[in-house]
Amino acid sequence: MIRVQSPGLFTTVQDLGRYGYGPLGVSPSGAADPVALRIGNLLAGNSENAAALEMTLLGGTFVFEEDGVIALAGSDFGASLSGAGLAGEVLPMYTACAIRSGQALKTGPTRGGARCYLCVAGGIAVKPFLNSASTHILTGLGGFEGRALRKGDMLAIGDVKAPPRKICFEILKKLAPRKILRTTLLRVTTAPQTDWFPAESLRRFFEGVYVVTEESNRMGLRLQGPALETPHGGSMISEGVSLGAIQIPSGGQPIILFVEQQTTGGYPKIANIISADLPSVGQLRPRDEIHFEHVTFETARDLIRLQEETISQCIRS
Repeated sequence: MIRVQSPGLFTTVQDLGRYGYGPLGVSPSGAADPVALRIGNLLAGNSENAAALEMTLLGGTFVFEEDGVIALAGSDFGASLSGAGLAGEVLPMYTACAIRSGQALKTGPTRGGARCYLCVAGGIAVKPFLNSASTHILTGLGGFEGRALRKGDMLAIGDVKAPPRKICFEILKKLAPRKILRTTLLRVTTAPQTDWFPAESLRRFFEGVYVVTEESNRMGLRLQGPALETPHGGSMISEGVSLGAIQIPSGGQPIILFVEQQTTGGYPKIANIISADLPSVGQLRPRDEIHFEHVTFETARDLIRLQEETISQCIRS
C-alpha cells in the first residue's frame, strides 16, 4: 500500500487511456505524456500500460507501507527518499530504485516541464472503468474514486510480474522531453478545415508565437497570441474531433484539444498536432511560449515510427 501524505497540486492515477468509446462521448483520457509513462513502467518491470501516478507542476509525498521498486519519468520534480535509515537521499530520474517499507518519497516543484510520473512495480491497483485505470476528471470516472488524490488516500499496489530493467541512456536522450525553452516548436499537419482559413490567418498562425494560458487543463490548452480571422464566425456543424486538433473559436485564439477533450466540436480546426509531439504538449506549462511548423502526413508517420523504434531500443534486460 501507498499512503498519500501530501497529494501535491494535482495528482491522478493514469494509464495509457481508454480507446474505442468516442461514439459514446467518452474521450481516452490517459497520461498527458505517454512516452514518459511507458518508459517509467518498463523500468519498473511493468507493462507499458500499467497505472501510475501523474503529478502536475508540484509533486506530493507518498509513504510506502511495503517494500517495492519505483521509477520516476517525465519532468524532474527533485525527488528524495527518507525514512528507514535514509535522510533525504536524492532519487535519480529514469532509474529503477528499491524502496523499503516505511520510507517516504517526497517530490517538489517541477524543474522543467509540467508532469512527472511515479511508476511502481506491479502498478497502482484500481478498478478499471471501460478497460482503463485512467482518471477522467470532468466526469469523475476511473482512477481512484474518479478524482485527484487527497491527503490520507491509501493506494493498493498490484502484483509484480517482472524484475526492473535498465535503460540505454544514449538512446533515451533522443526521447527525453524537450527542454522547455523560451519558444517550443510543435509540428502540425493540415486539418479538415485548414483551407477555410484565409491566407493571412495561416501566415499569422505559423509565424506567430503563442503563450499557454492559465486556463489550460487536461481537456485543452488555451493559447494567447496573434488573433486569427475565423471562417463562418468561428462556428460550424459539430463533427468528431481528434486528439491534438487545434480549434479556432470566434475570438480567434487557438485551443489545442487534449487527453480529456470533448469527442465532438463545432469550431473550425486549422491544424492538428502530430502524434510524435503530443508528449511535448503534455509537458507544457502556463506561460510557456510555442510556435507551429507544418509537416506532411508522410513526415508525421516517419516521426512516430522513429519514436516507437527508439522506445523499443532504449530498454534492455
